[in-house]
Amino acid sequence: MGQRWRDGHGELVVHREGGGPSVSVPLEIATSYRARTKGLLGRDSIDGAILLSPANSVHTFRMRMPIDVAYLDRHLRVIAVRTMRPGRLGMPRLRARHVVEAEAGVMAGWGVREGVRVEIRA
Repeated sequence: MGQRWRDGHGELVVHREGGGPSVSVPLEIATSYRARTKGLLGRDSIDGAILLSPANSVHTFRMRMPIDVAYLDRHLRVIAVRTMRPGRLGMPRLRARHVVEAEAGVMAGWGVREGVRVEIRA
């Protein structure tokens, strides 16, 4: 499935289980080393989410806000979702290939939880 994206903007589409309507969220795509390293550092908020790829862990050192973190496998299926406060180091997820970050609390509203499949539209 080797997805290849470039730094830029796109859309995160969350496919709800049970045939419910999909949810589309504005997405920043960070694939270069520089963009992944910066991530959400120094921001007070984000409109939508940010995709870090490739990535299997994150930290929240120097962040100003708590965040939701969704770990995705190579098939873009969510393998874990965690909320992290600033100043924390997340455990690496062995099967994770991508990470989606958003403001704390919003992923539950989008329907992002373990086992859900998402789609990235660049």
